[in-house]
Amino acid sequence: MLLTVFIYLSIVAFIGLSLYKAYQFANMPMHGRWELYPVPKEPGERGHYGGSYYEDLEYWNKPREVSHSGEIIDMLKEMLFIKNLFVNQKRQWWLSYALHLGIYFLGLWTVLLAVGAIMELSGLPITTAEGVSSNGLASLIYYVTLISGGVGAILLGFGSIALFFKRSLNNSFAKYTTPQEYFNLFFLFAVVASGLVVWSGDPGFNYGREIFKALFTFSPVAADAALTIHILLLGAVMIYIPQTKMSHYVGKYFAFHKVLWDNDPNIRNSQMEGVIKQAISYKPKASWSAPHINPAAGQQDKK
Repeated sequence: MLLTVFIYLSIVAFIGLSLYKAYQFANMPMHGRWELYPVPKEPGERGHYGGSYYEDLEYWNKPREVSHSGEIIDMLKEMLFIKNLFVNQKRQWWLSYALHLGIYFLGLWTVLLAVGAIMELSGLPITTAEGVSSNGLASLIYYVTLISGGVGAILLGFGSIALFFKRSLNNSFAKYTTPQEYFNLFFLFAVVASGLVVWSGDPGFNYGREIFKALFTFSPVAADAALTIHILLLGAVMIYIPQTKMSHYVGKYFAFHKVLWDNDPNIRNSQMEGVIKQAISYKPKASWSAPHINPAAGQQDKK
């Protein structure tokens, strides 16, 4: 039962820490307002060629149109396909996208395992003593689960270890890679490697559906040594990820919506005016430690 409790805690920790990270991003002080164009929320051609509603005469007296669909589409291009990396550094994109695509496939695999577990609890088996169920829907769930899990694990394993060695052996990358980044990539690879060991003994991922059935029914998870190690590593990485730079899955929305594309006008008595006044009055809590800053001089100025 301890293993079941650990799985519950890791899921709750992942969701809770991710939400807390989103709360931190949402409450950060206002950014520098660079207003980098093109901004996809500008409707029509302006969103493509880099124009702005600021071009209109007396724009402050005219109703403003915002294309939320354009913003969402452009954001999804980055989140799902890592568009900017592809445009600027294609060689790096292949490895990075293999890692990310592997995560997407494993996300689908997790959902399918949960669906399969619910179906089996409802009396519709995914597999039988003779093999795969003859039911059309059950067999579809089985094979899509098999493909998404296998492809996801291989891509994530390849992407993580390939990026690890590229950052280690390429001098240009090694200069800017921190020890934590090496650890992050190796941690992901270790989780995948342990999962592949478990998968080798159960190619149909039946163990995954059994785990979900135990979670749904608040029952003990039955696991051998290999599966126990995999569950512990997977739970640990779920707790770890939201506390590191890998939590950019939360920050991307804020980086685009509130930094790159925030071109709301600063008009008298507007909401933006209030936000800017609050930002101007913000006093950072951290002290300067740069060698060109003299803390003592600053204290004297205050006196």
